[in-house]
Amino acid sequence: MAGLVTYIKESFEELKNNVSWTPWPEAQRLTVIVAVFSIIFSLAIWGVDTVFSRAVKAYFEIIN
Repeated sequence: MAGLVTYIKESFEELKNNVSWTPWPEAQRLTVIVAVFSIIFSLAIWGVDTVFSRAVKAYFEIIN
């Protein structure tokens, strides 16, 4: 158990002293960019899914 506690302490020290963090304004800007592209991508997937589901439905209506 002591090894786990040591590992966690060393991990926090590594994050605090050796990691270069992105400045807050840049992190906010990049977060907005990721959110916008995630929304656009999800809408694109929804559109393709809708088209394919209608195509499959039409196909099965034709063969019945």
